[in-house]
Amino acid sequence: MRHSVSRNVSFSIVIAVIGTLGAATPAASAPPVPPPKSPVAVGYGGAVSSVDADASAAGIEVLRKGGNAVDAAVATAAALGVTEPYSAGIGGGGYFVHYDARTGRVETVDGRETAPRSADSSLFLENGKPIPFEDAVTSGLGVGTPGTPATWEKALDAWGTKPLGRLLEPAERLARDGFVVDETFRSQTAANQARFADFPATAELFLPGGKPPATGSVLKNPDLARTYRTLGRKGVDELYRGSLARDIVSTVRKPPVDPEATRTVRPGDLTTADLKAYRALRQAPTKTGYRGLDVYGIAPSSSGGTSVGEALNILESTDLSKASETQYLHRLIEASRIAFADRGRWVGDPAFEDVPTRELLSQRFADSRECLIKDDAVLTSPLAPGDPRHPTRCATGGKAAPTTYEGENTTHLTTADKWGNVVAYTLTIEQTGGSGITVPGRGFLLNNELTDFSFAPASPAVHDPNLPGPSKRPRSSISPTIVLEHGKPVLALGSPGGATIITTVLQSLIGHLDRGLPLVDAIAEPRASQRNAATTEIEPGLWDSPVRGELEALGHVFKANPEIGAATGVQRLPDGRWLAAAEKVRRGGGSAMVVQPSGRS
Repeated sequence: MRHSVSRNVSFSIVIAVIGTLGAATPAASAPPVPPPKSPVAVGYGGAVSSVDADASAAGIEVLRKGGNAVDAAVATAAALGVTEPYSAGIGGGGYFVHYDARTGRVETVDGRETAPRSADSSLFLENGKPIPFEDAVTSGLGVGTPGTPATWEKALDAWGTKPLGRLLEPAERLARDGFVVDETFRSQTAANQARFADFPATAELFLPGGKPPATGSVLKNPDLARTYRTLGRKGVDELYRGSLARDIVSTVRKPPVDPEATRTVRPGDLTTADLKAYRALRQAPTKTGYRGLDVYGIAPSSSGGTSVGEALNILESTDLSKASETQYLHRLIEASRIAFADRGRWVGDPAFEDVPTRELLSQRFADSRECLIKDDAVLTSPLAPGDPRHPTRCATGGKAAPTTYEGENTTHLTTADKWGNVVAYTLTIEQTGGSGITVPGRGFLLNNELTDFSFAPASPAVHDPNLPGPSKRPRSSISPTIVLEHGKPVLALGSPGGATIITTVLQSLIGHLDRGLPLVDAIAEPRASQRNAATTEIEPGLWDSPVRGELEALGHVFKANPEIGAATGVQRLPDGRWLAAAEKVRRGGGSAMVVQPSGRS
């Protein structure tokens, strides 16, 4: 993801810059001035928190002009498609969770990418064996039907107040005039330079002069500006039924590879009929009660809502506010281990799999699993799943299903408005840079989300709900979450990070709700991520802490991970103000903004 590391300016300047949003746009020839970044902002009129200052500013601009939280979320997401093109964009998909202040209801949109209708369980097999993962990543084979534009349309039709064309204007302007490249964007480009160079359209856009753009330079994307203008004028049907759909299909079926490239790039089998048949799904959220609060998340095809909810149910029996740091982390790690064991066996696309969502979220099932946790010992991974339909106390039989790999460079945004509506929205193109394939003349990268499927069953003895299938959605870990108390919003948050999304959201919730940390500090807390593996990944703040030794004495085994997740959130304060929170340091720090700043809480 792109995060500016050189935008550390004072909070007073943040207020001044936000106050100028909506003023006359500078001439296209004037160099862009990136908004300053702050990890926290407090005030009235609404809030936006994302990983990028330009994107957060786009959402604030919409709120200042009378748009609501849904309008702001779409504008922010479109801007992220410009400044965070390796993490999100109209070539990908995502999950959208919405709280409606008027009705008090939480609803969601599943905008996950789908496999071609021709796909079956052998999608990634050749001669009966899985192809190398990296070969699938950079291919047409891994590209699913994009869901992001359909998500925008579905959300706006249901809850928005502004036309799509109006909401795309800030992102179109940003693509046309350019944004300032920071070190993270430059380094991510450099890491992908070899594969980007194999696709002329990608190289032309992201490797000016054949090299990654220099930090501090301005990167423009006129093709994407034109694409946004077309979508704004003709609607998202242009991507699913029009010339843009045909361009996507031809790119997938015959990847435009440099003739001199030596890379083998497998074609995909996406068709115009696949795009025409695509639907973003408006559906009910998951719901979990936790310490008198209602925690809402995304239901399958993502495993985020069920896994976060099951772990919370397991942890509710322990007073984590009084636990030592070692005790708290031990319980957190073990609850995560159990939740991942169960999701691996039971969660897939519910259009194809009989997913026991209600049972996974039952307290009865959580209690049957919680009793596995011991205060003085560690569970062995991979842990076998339980049976949520027939819970047996402390059962440990059966075969374990390992966690599939998921790309980490997703992005998350949260928005709120003056009426009290809230959105938590996570969107992605999967890997950093997705498939690496840019649609020629259109300015955006295609996803490689189908690599989230299991390439082959882990064991003949275990049913795998995440094998490919026709028009099937691959399982995700995306976990946009909204918490209510007595029907009113308390907070909303989410994170990128592949399978670590679940553990990041869980730990951030616990840090704030149980450990009493301010939201921005709960987000900044050093993280641990256990995903039913032999080792638990931890960040340097825990690796270098005495608590690591105390946990190792219990039997935990750790692996260092320099950075886990990059969360953003919003919180409703008791006095009616909004607090927006983002990362302080991770990936260059995030960008929290409010419409009318009023000082820190």
